[in-house]
Amino acid sequence: MKIPKLRWVIAALLFLSTMINYADRLALSIVSRDLRIEFHMTEQDYSYIVTAFFVAYAIMYAGSGYLVDRLGTRRGFSLFVLTWSLAAMLHSVVRGLWSLAGVRFLLGLAEPGNWPAAAKAVAEWLPANQRALGVGIFNAGSSLGSAIAPPMVAYLTLHFGWRFAFMSTGALGLIWLVAWLILYQPPHLNRFLRTEEYAAIKDQVRSPQEASAASAQNVNWRKVITMRECYTLILARFFTDPVIYFVIFWLPEYLRKERGFDLKMVGDYAWVPFIFGDIGYILGGWLSGKLIRTGWKLPTARKFVMLLGALVMPAAIVAPLVPTAFLAIGATCFVTFGHAFWVSNIQTLPTDLFRGHEIGTATGFSGMGGAVGGILANLGTGYIVQHFSYQPIFLMAGLMHPLSIVLVYWLLPNRHFSGDPEGGRAGG
Repeated sequence: MKIPKLRWVIAALLFLSTMINYADRLALSIVSRDLRIEFHMTEQDYSYIVTAFFVAYAIMYAGSGYLVDRLGTRRGFSLFVLTWSLAAMLHSVVRGLWSLAGVRFLLGLAEPGNWPAAAKAVAEWLPANQRALGVGIFNAGSSLGSAIAPPMVAYLTLHFGWRFAFMSTGALGLIWLVAWLILYQPPHLNRFLRTEEYAAIKDQVRSPQEASAASAQNVNWRKVITMRECYTLILARFFTDPVIYFVIFWLPEYLRKERGFDLKMVGDYAWVPFIFGDIGYILGGWLSGKLIRTGWKLPTARKFVMLLGALVMPAAIVAPLVPTAFLAIGATCFVTFGHAFWVSNIQTLPTDLFRGHEIGTATGFSGMGGAVGGILANLGTGYIVQHFSYQPIFLMAGLMHPLSIVLVYWLLPNRHFSGDPEGGRAGG
């Protein structure tokens, strides 16, 4: 049986994996106040639990990219999805602060593998002028997962308890894994790919020789991390990833503490900003591809769309200042939308800047930078909100992307990209 437009079916699978990934990680923030009461934890204790996730996330983000490069996209992705799904289900049996921190650490070890694996899949299946759209599609899953989690987890918790909610979200990954193992192989090996679709994409994506050799080729990670292309991405994500992590892990806490929401209201309204994130991921990915097709140089198009996203982010500064919770949520919608424009392109840059066997490693190191930023920002958030207020956190969240786009234009001029208008080095 042949499947029409299989590359977009693969993109849909990547979207779903990211959706499940974020639903699993966000579930804790929805019920965090209930767990803090049950386990007698402070906001600072909660920040330590979130930090346990980030420490593992930072450690494994770089390692996950290397593992995906070595194991290949299909096997590497399968390993990480299986592990994070089991870790999510183990949340249902925790008994206190330390066991909760332990399962969060395990979840953090597994979840970063989604991104280098998805980036490699995009490079294997999509040409350069569609890659940002592909990255935007799978990143849109993060917003949809974040949007689905509040009402789903709140409903399951109110009716069946929070332990059942964790078990249910974790099980979704096991269902996805079955579909992945059935459908995924690179184009030259995929039995479901139509001949005419393969003919249309085979000269624009990674060659069969590169795809088969990539996992067997040793990656010089020391060389990769010292390249200007890599450390620029690390710095940019160090400053900007913590902004979306704050929205994911602390927005429900903020709404319940500062705006008087209960669990049901969080389930009813906390999902709204992530819908705007979904729109931003798709639109930001589409726009850079559209600009490339109309004659813009690839790096100019990528960076311009990132600039547009960065210009929206200062809306975060007004969120704690507006008089109603719904206006605060509205300001947060601008944050998720602008960050999505940013991410759909910055996460595409490794596919433009690095060779096929280096993509996962470069993506992993840049994600590690974001996770380290998340660790430091999360610890600071826990201390600041317990002793002062959320206002300084929103202020910093509004400034990080404008700072980072300056770094990107300064440290990554267009000459560092390949001269190939069809997509740089990653496509072979």
